[in-house]
Amino acid sequence: MTRSNPRISKAVIPAAGLGTRFLPATKATPKEMLPVVDKPAIQYVVEEAAAAGLSDVLMITGRNKRPLEDHFDRNYELEEALTRKGDEDRLKKVQESSDLATMHYVRQGDPRGLGHAVLCAAPHVGDQPFAVLLGDDLIDPRDPLLARMVEIQEREGGSVIALMEVDPAQIHLYGCAAVRATGESDVVRVTELVEKPDVADAPSNLAIIGRYVLDPAVFAILRQTKPGRGNEIQLTDALEMLVEDETIGGPVHGVVFTGRRYDTGDRGDYLRAIVRLACEREDLGPEFRSWLRSYVTEEM
Repeated sequence: MTRSNPRISKAVIPAAGLGTRFLPATKATPKEMLPVVDKPAIQYVVEEAAAAGLSDVLMITGRNKRPLEDHFDRNYELEEALTRKGDEDRLKKVQESSDLATMHYVRQGDPRGLGHAVLCAAPHVGDQPFAVLLGDDLIDPRDPLLARMVEIQEREGGSVIALMEVDPAQIHLYGCAAVRATGESDVVRVTELVEKPDVADAPSNLAIIGRYVLDPAVFAILRQTKPGRGNEIQLTDALEMLVEDETIGGPVHGVVFTGRRYDTGDRGDYLRAIVRLACEREDLGPEFRSWLRSYVTEEM
């Protein structure tokens, strides 16, 4: 028998990181504002939340992150200039970012890890389940992962994490899940979580990617969670407590994602994400693909 759980409406986007892998570009520009083709990476993430019906977005920011707030605010001077020029296409693009969702912001004064960033959302979220979206993972809108996760959480309660099979040699870069099957091919029951395990100790090759739908019970656990790997408060460690004791916040399920994911977490993957997305754009793709084929043939 299925259960009816509260409708999820709030999304939390941690965006307080320093972006050191992209220096010097991120010395004065937030990493989240680096363009992926012609939109900043963070806009793709907010668009994904809005498409899944999450209209209330809290962004966890830090120092030098003011451009994030400016991007999702109205820019009346720019809009007026575009209106005077009759440039309706660009005007629509400028206005889209400010109309996506109701945006809120809170600062993570002391960067103590993802778990601490999520804990900063507790006063805003309250006692309702909520989603967490990490900005390094861009999910193609044609593969609606978050909507599926929300569906599972509202039906089963508890928490839901996004999982993806990776090369076993790369599992040490991720949180890792041990699972057992359910009656649905893309849904598993999580039985163990390990943050960035050594390859020999990994319970599977199922990596946690940057989407979570969480029961608010996680806040109480995060308040008690000691710093773990990297001397940071790890969200994976708190989720492992939920896995071990379902009486705290219900079961933990995983949705195994097999769709299109664009990793912008390091420079190489960021460049590959731009090329892939540009190739698929109707307005850019044909000419860009033609140039790319010529470049690869002639130069490589």
